[in-house]
Amino acid sequence: MLAADPGASIASIAAEAGVDRRTVYRRFASREELLAAIYEARLKAIEAAIEDARLREAPVAVALHRYVENIITVNRTWPVDLTRMLADDTVRARRDAAAHEVDHFLHRATHEGLLRPGLPQGWTGALLPQLMHLVIRQLPELSPGQAADVVVDTLLNGLGAP
Repeated sequence: MLAADPGASIASIAAEAGVDRRTVYRRFASREELLAAIYEARLKAIEAAIEDARLREAPVAVALHRYVENIITVNRTWPVDLTRMLADDTVRARRDAAAHEVDHFLHRATHEGLLRPGLPQGWTGALLPQLMHLVIRQLPELSPGQAADVVVDTLLNGLGAP
């Protein structure tokens, strides 16, 4: 609900969940506390996705596919407004650390020849999340693995004819 309507009320969230709003308020004192819990869960899921991908140890092609598949799953599970999420300094610092880990991996992927060198600074790091966002929106019927196949193939091979 919050992905579709970031201003959704506690009452509407409770109704969608099939519980009374008092049930939600017993767990979360305010809407902000509920949002903080959602952001924390999303951040933990991102951190776990990165760890599971083994970006520093696994072969780069394997790590790339695993990372993309994991993040697609996270984004489908926790589709929340990132702008609001990143307004909190602590959350932003953790998100920045995760982004740094991915940037380090993309540098490694370039150094090891999976990605071509000479692209503008930060281009691959900006393009990858956009491709993941697109596949989630345009191809929701695909499993996370199939969606990762599309993203990785597009990233590595582009759209030109072979």
